[in-house]
Amino acid sequence: MVSFSLADIVIIVLFFVIVIVIGLLSSRNSKYDADSFLLSGRKVGMLLFVFTNVATWYGGVLGVGEFTFRYGIVSWFTQGLPYYFFAAIFALLFAAKIRKASLFTLPEKLTETYGRKVGMISAVLVMILVSPAPYLLMLAYLTSVIFGISIFYSMIVALIVSTIYLFKGGYRANLFTDAFQFFIMFAGFIVIVLIGFLDFGGLNFIEANVPQEHLILTGGMSPLYITVWFLIAMWTFTDPGFHQRSYSAKSDNVAKYGILISIILWICFDFLTTSTGLFSRAILVEVENPVMAYPLLADKILGNGLKGIFFAALLATILSTLNSYMFLSATTISRDFLNQLSIKKDSVFFTRIGLAITIFISLLLASLFDSIVQMWYVFGSICIPGMIFLVFGAYFEKLRVSGKIALIEILAGSLVSATAALLRSGFDNYLFSEIEPMIFGLLAAIIIHSIGLKNKRSLSQ
Repeated sequence: MVSFSLADIVIIVLFFVIVIVIGLLSSRNSKYDADSFLLSGRKVGMLLFVFTNVATWYGGVLGVGEFTFRYGIVSWFTQGLPYYFFAAIFALLFAAKIRKASLFTLPEKLTETYGRKVGMISAVLVMILVSPAPYLLMLAYLTSVIFGISIFYSMIVALIVSTIYLFKGGYRANLFTDAFQFFIMFAGFIVIVLIGFLDFGGLNFIEANVPQEHLILTGGMSPLYITVWFLIAMWTFTDPGFHQRSYSAKSDNVAKYGILISIILWICFDFLTTSTGLFSRAILVEVENPVMAYPLLADKILGNGLKGIFFAALLATILSTLNSYMFLSATTISRDFLNQLSIKKDSVFFTRIGLAITIFISLLLASLFDSIVQMWYVFGSICIPGMIFLVFGAYFEKLRVSGKIALIEILAGSLVSATAALLRSGFDNYLFSEIEPMIFGLLAAIIIHSIGLKNKRSLSQ
C-alpha cells in the first residue's frame, strides 16, 4: 500500500480546495443564456481552448500506466500516435466547419442532416459515450487509496469536487478549472520523471532493466492487433468533446490551430507518462496490480511533499476529464432530450437538471461495473461504429447518405458491435475472441454507407 505524510495530504486537500474555489470564482460573472452557460459565449480564446483540450484527453491515466508497465512503448504507438493523426485530420477538415455550424451538440448536427430519429439515437449513443462513470470510479479509487475511506464515500467526494461549480458557472467554470489542472498534470509528471532520471539514470538504465520487447514500437504484437487500435482511434471524429470545443471557439483559427497545438502538448505529456511507465517497470520489476504502477512508483522514489504533488497530478488528470464529461453529458440531456419536451424552460435550467441526472446515472454505473477498462470497452465498441461515417457525411455533402440509410446505418453499426461483444464473451472461436467487436460494427456501417452512396449516385444520374 501507498503511505502518505501530512505534507502530502495537505497538498492533495489544497488541490481539491483550489479547484472548487477557481470553479466558483470563475462563475461569478457568468451569464445564463444558452450560449454563455453551455459554450462560454462562443468566445473561448486560444489558451483556454488548448488547456481544456489537452487536460480532458488523459482521464485514463492509470490505464496508460498499466499498459506501459505491461507492454512498454507500444502503449504510445497504439494509444498516442494514431490519435495525433486523426486529431490533425479533425482540425484540418472539421474544426472550422463545426464552428460555423453554431450548434451545441453533435446530435443536433445529425438531426439537422439526417432527421430526428437519427438525431435521437445518436443522442443516446453520445450520452453513453461521454458517461463520466469510468472516471468517477477511477477518481474514487484513487481518493480511497489516499484518504483510506470507502469507495462510496470517495465517489461522493469526487462528485462534489467535479460538479459543484458546474451548476453555477457551466462551461466557463469547466474551462478555468481545466486550465489549472493542466499545469498540475505537467508539474507532477515532470517531477517524477526528473527524480527517476537523477536517482536511477536515463535510457541506459531503462534499457538494462526492462524486457527488450518493451522498447520495440510494436511490442512484439501482431499487425492485426496494432491495426485494430489504429481503427479504434477513429473515434476522435465522434468525440463530443472535440465538437463542443469547436462550437465554443472564438474563431475558426482557434478551433483549428488550437487542436494542432494540443497535439504538440499531447506528444510532450505522452513522453512524460510513457517514461514514468518505463521507470515503474525498471524499478518495481513486478507488481500485483499494474494499474497501481504509477502510484507505487511514486511511493518508492518520491519524498514527502513531492509525492503529494504527483498524486495531485494524477487526480488533476482524471478530474479534468470527469468534470468535462459531466458537463457534456448534462448538455446532451438538456439539448437533445429535455429541450424536446413541450415545457417552457430554458437550456440553463434543463442543463442543471441534466447534471443531476448525470450524477445519478454515473453513481449507478460506477456501482455496477468493477472494471474501468470494461466500461470503456463496452461504451466505445457499441457507440462509435454507427455514427462515425454519418459525421463525415454531415459536414461533407459528397459523403452524405439519405436519412433512411442513415437510420439503418446507425442502428446496424451499434447492434452488430453489441452482438459481437456478446458472442466474444461466450465463444472461443478465433473470429470473435481475437477481433475487436468494434471492427464488425465498422464493417457493417461501411457496407451500408457504401450502398447509400451508390444509390445516391444512381438517383442523380
